[in-house]
Amino acid sequence: MKQKDNVIEAMRINGGYATFQQLNTLVDFSAWKTRTPFASIRRIVQTNSEFFRIQPGLWALKECEKEVLEKFRIDAKDKESVQEFTHSYFQGIIVEIGNMRNLDTYVPAQDKNKLFLERKLCEIATTNTIYDFTYPEILRKAKTVDTIWFNERKMPCAFYEVEHSTNIRNSLDKFYELQDFRAKFYIVAAHERKNQFEDIMSNSIYRPIKNLVDFVNYDSLIAQYNAEHNLAERVI
Repeated sequence: MKQKDNVIEAMRINGGYATFQQLNTLVDFSAWKTRTPFASIRRIVQTNSEFFRIQPGLWALKECEKEVLEKFRIDAKDKESVQEFTHSYFQGIIVEIGNMRNLDTYVPAQDKNKLFLERKLCEIATTNTIYDFTYPEILRKAKTVDTIWFNERKMPCAFYEVEHSTNIRNSLDKFYELQDFRAKFYIVAAHERKNQFEDIMSNSIYRPIKNLVDFVNYDSLIAQYNAEHNLAERVI
C-alpha cells in the first residue's frame, strides 16, 4: 500500500477527516522508509487532489466532503456558519494546548456548546465555571474571554481572544481591564489582520498593555499545537 493510501484509509476510519495529530496516531508507519513520517503526511495531504483543507491543520477526503461539512455544521454558502466553525475550532486548539501543559482551561458559557471537531468545547475544557480570582466587576469581563488558562493556584496565566471577523478593539478593551494580573494576553487571528492589530495597539489608550499583548496567527498556533502534541507523544 502506498503512503497516500495509508493516509486515505486512516481518514476513512476517522470519519472522513483528521487533524495532523490524529493522522500521526492512526497511520501505520511501519512500512514507511522515512525518518520524517509526520512531514510526509503533511506533504501528502497538501499535494494530492484526494484531500481538501477545512482549516489549518485539519484536512478531509474529497469523497467525504458533503458528510464532513454536515458533521461540522458548515455550509459553504453561509458565511456565518464558516465563521462560527473557524472561531470554535481555534478555541478548541487553544484549550487542547493548555490541557497538554497541565493547565486548567476555560471557555465562556455562550461558547460551551459550540463544536471543536465533533466534541463540544465544554467537553474538552477542564472547567466550565470560572474561578473567583478577582472582584465581581472585573470577573464579569473575564467570563467573556474566549479561552483562559489557569495555573495550579487557580489564577489566570493566559487570556486568548480569537478574532476571525469581529472587532479587535473589543478584545483589547477586555485585556485593558485585566492588565493587573500576572498573565499574558493573545489575539489569535489570520495573519492578514496583523497590521490592523498593530495599528490599533499604537493608539495611546492601549499603551499600558502594549508589552502584554501578542498577536498569534492561525498557522503559528497550529504549528505550536503540532509541536506540543508530538512532545506529549514522546513523553508517553
